[in-house]
Amino acid sequence: MHIKNEQTPSRPLDAGPFYHGTKADLKPGDLLVPGFCSNYGERKKAKFVYFTATMDAAIWGAELAVGDKKGRIYQVEPTGNFENDPNLTDKKFPGNPTRSYRTKHPLRVVGEVLEWEGHSPEELQKMRDHLDELKRLGIEAIND
Repeated sequence: MHIKNEQTPSRPLDAGPFYHGTKADLKPGDLLVPGFCSNYGERKKAKFVYFTATMDAAIWGAELAVGDKKGRIYQVEPTGNFENDPNLTDKKFPGNPTRSYRTKHPLRVVGEVLEWEGHSPEELQKMRDHLDELKRLGIEAIND
């Protein structure tokens, strides 16, 4: 039996704080909403907004997002219910050790994390090579 792990008003999934890694230039109060092209894979319109409660996952998001701008990490707050990100949960990692989530509700930008250290160029290239291999195999990174 598969149980979808969803937040309920009486049982939040995670207390945060939450982060979103991107190359977009945002400011406090801005809203991240579904419906824009994803930063990953075939860049389909995303039905969800993705976020995490770990800096490492946010750093990967900032580093791997498409575009030539520098990666940025924002602290965000969900404005509605959210669920575990099925792209990672139980597919790649049992449970949700990356504390990665998705929502159909906006995320409000609270502020920018200015001090963070990215992955080494070797680690980053290894991850890009892995993502290229998944693409070659026809495996889409985003599961909407």
